[in-house]
Amino acid sequence: MSIGLGLPIGDPAQLLSWARRAEATPFTTVALLDRLVFHNPEPLITLATLAGATSRIRLQTEVLLAPLHRTALLAKQAATLDLLSGSRFTLGIGIGGRDDDYLAAGVDQRTRGRRLDAQMATLRRLWSGEPLSEEVGPIGPAPARPGGPEVLFGGFVPAVIERVARYGDGFLGAALPPAHMDGLFRAVEEAWSRVGRTGRPRLVAQVNVALGPPPVVDRARRELCAYYQPSSYTEHVVNGLLTTGAQICAAVAGYRAIGADEVMLYCWSPGPDQVERLADAVFGTE
Repeated sequence: MSIGLGLPIGDPAQLLSWARRAEATPFTTVALLDRLVFHNPEPLITLATLAGATSRIRLQTEVLLAPLHRTALLAKQAATLDLLSGSRFTLGIGIGGRDDDYLAAGVDQRTRGRRLDAQMATLRRLWSGEPLSEEVGPIGPAPARPGGPEVLFGGFVPAVIERVARYGDGFLGAALPPAHMDGLFRAVEEAWSRVGRTGRPRLVAQVNVALGPPPVVDRARRELCAYYQPSSYTEHVVNGLLTTGAQICAAVAGYRAIGADEVMLYCWSPGPDQVERLADAVFGTE
């Protein structure tokens, strides 16, 4: 099982240091979240920058709010990033739930699920080299990975599980303990088999973390709270932040036991020394 790092958004200028330091550890992936009406850096631009500063580590959106993006441009951006990174890019996709993001993008939030389904059909066609329509030709460049970058869907509702089976390569589950994630993983596998897909879906779990003295952890909690407010589950997410090496190792072991292919440690403290703190916690005894 692989272990990756979710990149903090509290200090975007530090992210180059994060990526370079992560590449010097056994971490396999660095990932970045997506919002429009927030102070986070734009994920595709940021990951493209990090791709140029690294050579081994994978790059992942976790998750990109695809309905906010124009489909043809998203196809081009994702294919370009996959090509220039040497097929190190994973496109994690979700729909989000914040009204302000959709208002800012001029997209009707009520149609986001249908819009995403239509987008995925178009993305897959374009990444395979087919024309956009009868009037518009293909949109390149061709991605390095045949058929397009790896696609993971994040979320909790049944429609997400069906999207994995129809359009995706795997599932990304966030902020749930292993006992609860187990049911989602098994549902994804069942849907995958039901539609006749070969092989197996990739299963990825995400957990929120921060390590260090009380001021470091307190700032991480504030960052996490600011990102999730206003929401009915803000308190649940903040209380679920893992802040000791023992807690993180127990979670990693729990996800491994339910068949996770990768666990993403999403860090909410912006200090780049978190890379080594987390690496010592999860790899120090290997």
